[in-house]
Amino acid sequence: MKNKKPLASFAPHEIQRFIYPITLSFVCIIAGIIIEHLVNDSIVSNPLLIYGSITIIYSLINNNLIVRTLAPDTMRESAHILILLGFIAVAVASGRFHSYLTMILTLLISLPFHMAQINSIAKFLEFATPYISGIVVIESVIRIKDTTQQHIHRLETINKISRQIMLSLETNQTISLLNATMQEALEADTYFVGTVQDNDIQLDLFYDEGEYFNGIRVPLQGTLSGWVIKNQRELFLPDLREEVQLEGVTRVLMGKEKTSLSWIGVPLKASNVTGIISLGSYKPNAFDSGDMELLSNLAQHVSLALDNTIRHAQVEEQARLDSLTGVFNHGYFLKKLAEQAQEASDTNKQLSLIMLDIDYFKQFNDRYGHLVGDRILKTLCTAIKHHIKQNDAVGRWGGEEFVISLPGASGAEALRVAERIGQTMALLQIEDREQKPIAVPTVSQGIAVYPLEENEIFHLVDLADRRLYIAKERGRNQIEPDASHWEYK
Repeated sequence: MKNKKPLASFAPHEIQRFIYPITLSFVCIIAGIIIEHLVNDSIVSNPLLIYGSITIIYSLINNNLIVRTLAPDTMRESAHILILLGFIAVAVASGRFHSYLTMILTLLISLPFHMAQINSIAKFLEFATPYISGIVVIESVIRIKDTTQQHIHRLETINKISRQIMLSLETNQTISLLNATMQEALEADTYFVGTVQDNDIQLDLFYDEGEYFNGIRVPLQGTLSGWVIKNQRELFLPDLREEVQLEGVTRVLMGKEKTSLSWIGVPLKASNVTGIISLGSYKPNAFDSGDMELLSNLAQHVSLALDNTIRHAQVEEQARLDSLTGVFNHGYFLKKLAEQAQEASDTNKQLSLIMLDIDYFKQFNDRYGHLVGDRILKTLCTAIKHHIKQNDAVGRWGGEEFVISLPGASGAEALRVAERIGQTMALLQIEDREQKPIAVPTVSQGIAVYPLEENEIFHLVDLADRRLYIAKERGRNQIEPDASHWEYK
């Protein structure tokens, strides 16, 4: 029978020759990660410095314990805790690859010492526990880190775009910035922003799975959006396969012929804004409370931004309108006329101009007072607006004199408009301060056509003005020139 050589552990000096290079490499890697962070990152990560240092200290202590084979059980338990702390530190600071590299190096350092002691399942589990736990910890930390970073990125995106939105004074630009924000920060198949207009919701922005349906209207009554706006409450419906338990609410299909299975709606509310911002998905349970929180945050900024654009538009509108009559003032009308003339030149179309003046208006004011006179001016402007198209313009030239531009209209068509204005004025009924009916003053009008008669707007205005005074000289309540002038034009 052959003699069997008894099993024995490696001698300390043999372990030392094997372990020192691995320990040194491991310490250098961890130190390199820390140094790289300090050199390249502007913000120092305290967790990396603390846990990285703990990992280096653990490695050196563990190396010393292994070589000397003096590790008591309590020390091993402390070492296991240090291992997990090290894994957490590397996972937080450097990600999955460096975490598993750290685990492998730690395993290589520890394995030679424990190899002879792993003689049962219990011992194996004792040795493997920190590494199995490490895998769970690393994956948990990485997932939490990814989720947190994604959430931070979405918040940063919303805050960044929100600052730009708050600086925007144009509604279209605000909507465009909002669209970019929702594309980048929120994951949804469909989303929209709507404001209340009359009894409908005007969808200023409506995205549905790659297509835009901006400008459409949906009913305010009986819809999920209407419920959110009416109650001024957020609405989170994670699974629309279940029946919606909201009184008076029915589903409205809009955009593509598909039904959302997840839906979030948040109200928009400001002084001049009442509306909604909404997310939808064609998958159930696509959103969570984090999405609701982000959308609510965004809704606050959007409400204020849209309110700012409306206020700005109101101020601009007031700056270009006559305060009494509500028509364009002298300066803005000239700007508008120049734009219309340029468009007429580009499209080779005519532009007619009517200069209009109220006959004997000074005597009328002296007799009945300025309040009645102001009422006549406002009534005249209402009559003019009634007889012109949306792309036409009317402005107060000065005093009781007004000017009307008719893009695309010929002289004969402008004459018919002028005749209808005169006829409407003749049928008006006005009362004086004592509630007695009074005769409404007549109007005289002059017509000129661009570029048929003049190809420069100031000359066009002068021609219409001269013809206005010819009409007055002919006895007032006249239009100059008459129909015969336009027969061959």
